[in-house]
Amino acid sequence: MSVAEHNLTSRITYTDLYRRWEQSNWSAMDLDFGADREGWASLSEIQRKSALWIYSMFFYGEDSVTDNLSPYIDAAPKEEQKYFLATQQVDEARHAIFFHRFFKEVVGAGDDVATTLAYTEPQLGWGYRKVFDRLDRMAGELRRDRSLPKFAQAITLYHLIVEASMAQPGQHFIEDYFVRSGTMPGFSAGMEHVSRDEQRHIGFGVKVLSEILPESDECKAAVDELLAEVLPWLSSVFIPPNWDREYTRCYGFELEDIAAWGFKAVEMKWKAIGYPMQEMPPGVAPVDFDAEPLERAASVIKMAQAGVIGEPGQDPDSSPEIQRLYFESVSRAVDPGVVNGQGPFTVQWRFADAAPWHLVVANGSTRAEPGEVADPDVTLEASWRDFIEVGKGAYPAPLALLRRRLRLRGGPRDLYRFARLFG
Repeated sequence: MSVAEHNLTSRITYTDLYRRWEQSNWSAMDLDFGADREGWASLSEIQRKSALWIYSMFFYGEDSVTDNLSPYIDAAPKEEQKYFLATQQVDEARHAIFFHRFFKEVVGAGDDVATTLAYTEPQLGWGYRKVFDRLDRMAGELRRDRSLPKFAQAITLYHLIVEASMAQPGQHFIEDYFVRSGTMPGFSAGMEHVSRDEQRHIGFGVKVLSEILPESDECKAAVDELLAEVLPWLSSVFIPPNWDREYTRCYGFELEDIAAWGFKAVEMKWKAIGYPMQEMPPGVAPVDFDAEPLERAASVIKMAQAGVIGEPGQDPDSSPEIQRLYFESVSRAVDPGVVNGQGPFTVQWRFADAAPWHLVVANGSTRAEPGEVADPDVTLEASWRDFIEVGKGAYPAPLALLRRRLRLRGGPRDLYRFARLFG
């Protein structure tokens, strides 16, 4: 961590975060939605569909984190952390009430909180549900295991994934639209309060992890494990229904804009924590950090739309461009140190319904290229679809091997290195 970054995190204190909470208190019940009903009616049909989609995710999320925060308070090692987390639980409940009022009084959806939640649930996509299912499980794990590594995982999931990687980017763009248009003043005022609260929560998460991770390799390993599990779901969180890009264009931005903004914001936070994403083990975040965030975002979205990452059960595209993007990602996911000093190591992929590719690991680096290679150390054979399903974790590799939907050829030593290469 640089001196400037260290100063930034050291200047954040738990006492100051608590003080900001007291100074920023607001009432979800005092917001006036009277003019918002007219503003809502003035939106186009696609704008109302889009707002319903985005803010359903916010409402469901605020309700979920309110329910799941209690074990965080119990597991926090410092009293000052417990006090702040108690204020955060109040914030999350207030946010849920704010969104409930918006849906009930402006959209005309639901009566009590339960019926409003039921109304919004069909808007939640696969990636979003995977993350929040994991948050539910994390709360249970934290009740049973209050160790520091588990607490580090929990803070990463809640503050760095849910709040910094999901809530902030989506909030940023549509909130801007309503502030500029002035058509929904009550909603805009509430979202300004929510945004300020979320920034304080994220600052707390950054502070906690900046204290824990430099002192514990075990905590770092736990965070790496959690990120490797959850990050593949994030590519699908902001996929609009039927990939209809008008859901974002009607508010003046593209899907790539959300992802690029999120990339930049989250990278800055991990850098401030003192654990830049570029220093995480291969496979945790296999993106090209030398590329501009917008370029990275475009690649991830292309792969998600092509069905090679994200939700299982799709018919994956096997065009040359998509295979190139996919295998470039694969090359960044392997640990070249596994074969250092042992000469080049080559993996060949042969597909029954797609072009072959191969990967060469040598001299501490990797490269993926199309076509066949002579005398590979390991050969993997499958259909393109089965291979992608195994890669998504939707079809267990041992079962695919047992049923011969996936075939591996190579000597025992090379197969062992292959397994280690991919973690």
